[in-house]
Amino acid sequence: QVELEESGGGLVQTGEALRLSCEVIGPTPDRHAMAWFRQYPGNERGFISAINWQNGATYYDDSVKGRFTIDRDIAKNTVYLQMRNLKPEDTAVYYCAHASYYKGSYYSLDHWDYWGQGTQVTVTS
Repeated sequence: QVELEESGGGLVQTGEALRLSCEVIGPTPDRHAMAWFRQYPGNERGFISAINWQNGATYYDDSVKGRFTIDRDIAKNTVYLQMRNLKPEDTAVYYCAHASYYKGSYYSLDHWDYWGQGTQVTVTS
């Protein structure tokens, strides 16, 4: 059984930073990429960022480019999301995701086969 354990969410003020972590627990013999999504109340999860697990190539949605950085620690089986200069509109539940194979668009929820439980990030003005 595979689990994605997230941590690092919390309450911060505008302009501050947070670092989210997501550890993959369990057997995953194939891993193409990992990603972060966020979900606003009443909305579908939206893509933020992804990292190719093999070569480290990174991808960002325009809404976070320049403020958020995705990284991985292969030995720790963990992906991170460093968030800087946070804004109230970044308030959401953040989810990490795992893809065993490349299936097309990283933006598609169907691309990802495992999901974390979600962690709340709240940014006050």
